[in-house]
Amino acid sequence: MGRKKQLPLLERITITDIAAEGKAIARTDNRVVFVAMAVPGDVVDIQVRKKRKGFFEGQVVKMHEQSEIRQEPVCEHFGVCGGCKWQMLPYAEQLKFKEKQVRDQLSRIGHIQDPPVQAIMGAKESEYYRNKLEFTFSNKRWLTHEEISSQDGIENRNALGFHVPGLFDKVVDIKKCFLQQDPSNAIRIAVSDFAQNNGLSFFDLREQTGMLRNLIIRTASTGEVMVIVAFFENDQARREMLMNHLHTAFPEITSLNYVINQKRNDTILDQDIICFAGSDHIREEMEGLSFKIGPKSFYQTNSDQAYELYKVAREFADLSGEEIVYDLYTGTGTIANFLASKAKRVIGIETVPEAIGDARLNAENNGISNTDFVVGDMKDVFNESLFNKYGLPDVVVLDPPRAGIHQNVVDVLIKARPKRIVYVSCNPATQARDISLMSQFYYVEKVQPVDMFPHTHHVENVALLTHKKSQI
Repeated sequence: MGRKKQLPLLERITITDIAAEGKAIARTDNRVVFVAMAVPGDVVDIQVRKKRKGFFEGQVVKMHEQSEIRQEPVCEHFGVCGGCKWQMLPYAEQLKFKEKQVRDQLSRIGHIQDPPVQAIMGAKESEYYRNKLEFTFSNKRWLTHEEISSQDGIENRNALGFHVPGLFDKVVDIKKCFLQQDPSNAIRIAVSDFAQNNGLSFFDLREQTGMLRNLIIRTASTGEVMVIVAFFENDQARREMLMNHLHTAFPEITSLNYVINQKRNDTILDQDIICFAGSDHIREEMEGLSFKIGPKSFYQTNSDQAYELYKVAREFADLSGEEIVYDLYTGTGTIANFLASKAKRVIGIETVPEAIGDARLNAENNGISNTDFVVGDMKDVFNESLFNKYGLPDVVVLDPPRAGIHQNVVDVLIKARPKRIVYVSCNPATQARDISLMSQFYYVEKVQPVDMFPHTHHVENVALLTHKKSQI
């Protein structure tokens, strides 16, 4: 058997750009090299790890010259935990690359020449901006190089934090996270300390054993706090010991919940979530509207920027009060209820029954009587029979998952011929693909990128599609 060919070491390579998925780009011998954790202007040695047709993937093994735009990351876990991968980029530079990403995707995938992209809306706060975080318990803590090289035995291998990218069973024990406001850090540390001091076992993902599995913390601009502890083992005495400790130590937790999840995956949408203390929900507020958020509810994870995003969607919808609006992938009906005062009727569609239940309650609690909410898979329920019941759409607002919209939905949109489609997307690539599929009938009038996730490559984008015949 022949020896595996040694992959090349590329020396003194200048990083020139950043790609759509956040990795830096270099070029050598007419070949593109993708590399993480680098900044345009860095001069580095790159060890190639994967050799693909037309491009390499590698990692920086030596820094010769640091870019003038590089900055010092604020977090001690930078480069290991997998989050906030752009902390070494000044925020203004992050915004520049995100806006460029939107333009490039619309041009290359959407086939739009000179797309009408407005200047990206940056976030007022680039730290402590998330209202939801999920942490993982593990008995396989990620070890530092110093710990591995030390001759001392490592007694504590427990961790409560984030997965290491590419290593599904290794978790970084987070000391301080800069993503969520207090009391998030204090709650996480208190749970970890109490569990270790009282012999509550941390989950072993490979063996599927252990008591503690996940910790979810949700906060709201109203000051309300939700905590969900996911247990694997159903040990009532120890479970109540931990939950009572949290209830006593953190009176600011207004919704304390737990779930027993013994599946092989962490998803709790299909599980019964039990309210241990306080309310079974928290509330978010926006322009005088109050939104109920339950343990299974989807809500944009950056509350401040969500408000900016919804204002853009409302502006693009350009409602006069006479329109029938369909809000596809409505979640808990936030956009639908946000638009209701400007529309004749809004019909929201969502696949998660609990979310639709919250959407209806949100409408009722806010005194909104001109919204209807429908449960079902979008490709199955968004059809002619729905139009026969509620009427043809004048405007459609859609905010689909990262995969974009199903071909069935595209076909129905084209047939229904709404005057305007307001397409909100967390993935400009699939958004551009979907826009291309409708380009025979719709043109892109304007585009507004909104940054929801500072220090990451992710960008939210709102595109206004106008029916070509409505301009005749």
